Amino acid sequence: MHLDNKAIVRRLYDEVWNKRRLEVVDELISPSHALSDPIASSSQIGPELYKRRVVELTTSFPDLRFTIEDMITEKGKFVVSWIISGTHKGEFMDILATGRKVSVEGITIHHITNGKILDSCARWDVLGLMRQLGEASPFGKTIVAGGSHGP
Repeated sequence: MHLDNKAIVRRLYDEVWNKRRLEVVDELISPSHALSDPIASSSQIGPELYKRRVVELTTSFPDLRFTIEDMITEKGKFVVSWIISGTHKGEFMDILATGRKVSVEGITIHHITNGKILDSCARWDVLGLMRQLGEASPFGKTIVAGGSHGP
């Protein structure tokens, strides 16, 4: 089963994300799949919402690509360390296209049972992405609301 689960995870990144084969989502993702992500206001449930997530990100970053750096498995859970890269060519989180190339590191923990991904918990460097898009101050600089602070 270990190799089957590894193949499931690889297919998710290679076929769904990198090749944009959305039909594969139905083969890999459970109908009750919950996606927890730092930029989602709540868990996204099911394959259709997962597909929507892929479309949203690949619309904003048409050349988006996942590179798997490492995978660790333990008792039906797969931890995937990854890097995404792409060019910001469409609106993302109310940020108009900047044309900037970005690269962001993250991890996702997938829980797999009976050949389907039941849930995924993603954690990634949202602040790093915002900095690369010019929407957050770099280290060492403080932005103060209202332009002044203190006595």
